[in-house]
Amino acid sequence: MTNILTLVADRTATTLSTPVIERVREVVGGHAVHMLSPGEAVDIAFKGDPNPAAIEQALEHQPIDAIVTKSRNRRKAVLVADMDSTIVTSETLDELAAYAGIQAEIAAITKRSMNGELDFAQALRERVGMLKGLKLDALEKTWEATQLTPGAIELVRTMKANNATTALVSGGFTFFTGRVAEKIGFHIHRANTLLDDGEALTGQTGQPILDRYSKLEILRELAEARGVQMSATLAVGDGANDLDMIREAGLGIAFHAKPIVANEAKARVDFGNLRALLFAQGYKASEFVR
Repeated sequence: MTNILTLVADRTATTLSTPVIERVREVVGGHAVHMLSPGEAVDIAFKGDPNPAAIEQALEHQPIDAIVTKSRNRRKAVLVADMDSTIVTSETLDELAAYAGIQAEIAAITKRSMNGELDFAQALRERVGMLKGLKLDALEKTWEATQLTPGAIELVRTMKANNATTALVSGGFTFFTGRVAEKIGFHIHRANTLLDDGEALTGQTGQPILDRYSKLEILRELAEARGVQMSATLAVGDGANDLDMIREAGLGIAFHAKPIVANEAKARVDFGNLRALLFAQGYKASEFVR
């Protein structure tokens, strides 16, 4: 079966030039080149197994992502995306903690949790407990400062326009996922719930906690609901709690991910933005819904 190597350049730092494309094509023995976005993305068809080290050398360590997929069934029917540091640029719980004056303490726990060093549920309870008494207006202030990752809107709206089911599934909180889902256009969103007394946070979360296993189950549920195999799914995230769904998805992508995730994912985006996930499915930039 023919494979496809998709090259995607970080256009804020470099351009995907013809010499670079040709070097990579020669390395993989490519027999067809298909332009997806001039200077940004290209597909190279080839047969056999890729040599990642040789591809990286041909790229001369430029900020260009290289993603390998099968030529068949590239466009996925289900998208499950993490929120924090994936669809949005920040860790919303860490930003919320700034209003309690404990951002550094909570961010340190978040980092260890996302690196797989701590049990996710335990780390979540600990961090939320530290926010007990925080006034609810801090949630609105955090949301106002939250920014979408470049390419997020194009990713979701383009896949929706091509009949994919899109889901935002987060170990964060429904306060934020609901707003992100509405703003971008996700079909569904699932996350944890912050409990409050009407004025301030109680320091507790609703049960059960949505963790890494929950994310995988949601991916499976959505594939079953659509009547498709796991090969027709795409999962993307950056932290250890995303790893199970990334491993099992037909196209699992580690997005600017922690080392534990980047080292085990089938594909990774280290440089570009979320547009890369569309290019990896064979979409041309001219097909993107903006």
